[in-house]
Amino acid sequence: MNFVNVYDDARRAESYARLEFPGTYYLAYRDIPRILKKYSAGKKALDFGCGTGRSTRFLKNLGFDAVGADISAGMIKKAREFDLSGKYVLTAKKGLRTFERGYYDVITGVFTFDNIPRVKERTGLLKQLGDLLNNKGIIMLVNSTPEIYVNEWLSFSTKDFPENKEAKSGDKVKIIMTDVEDKRPVEDIVWFDNEYQSLFNKAGLKLIETFKPIGKTSEPYVWVNETSIAPWIIYVLKK
Repeated sequence: MNFVNVYDDARRAESYARLEFPGTYYLAYRDIPRILKKYSAGKKALDFGCGTGRSTRFLKNLGFDAVGADISAGMIKKAREFDLSGKYVLTAKKGLRTFERGYYDVITGVFTFDNIPRVKERTGLLKQLGDLLNNKGIIMLVNSTPEIYVNEWLSFSTKDFPENKEAKSGDKVKIIMTDVEDKRPVEDIVWFDNEYQSLFNKAGLKLIETFKPIGKTSEPYVWVNETSIAPWIIYVLKK
């Protein structure tokens, strides 16, 4: 399959860089502080696939000593511009070998695995991330659910892509982000829960808990489908 990470694009990086936590994205981050408080035993954090640093800055604001890592030079450049005192590492050449094994208390991957296409690559990266954890460390993955690609949302539209309904794990799907200036369709890789759990087993990781955030009517948003369908799934893992 010919898959190109659409975020490794100067125009996309510029548009995405200004995005924080609007609308549907709010649900992806809402429960993270509570989850980390429950499971994290320390403050050394690696944000894998940090993009323009939104999730890295989020961790820093929670008191973590967070390092952002990404393969996109354009995204890392924007992350550094937004956070002059932050730590952002370009991993295009050395990959995760850049980081110390057995060091991190928390490793996050927020939407990162939506852009990694192949089973072998996914499994290998999960194994490497596991090797970077200390003996009490956790990995927290925030991923898109398959449902996000076949419904309408406050921050996304998929109505122009009916072919998404036929997609299986590992297939390309398209979605439009409505909260950014760049309205070009985004190509992601859909992955179903049972396939994720198979990946975790292959990578030697244990699934501790799964969360599927649902919107609440008391929240300051006019939700579309968010109160009945979860757009995101959060996995908490350990070695």
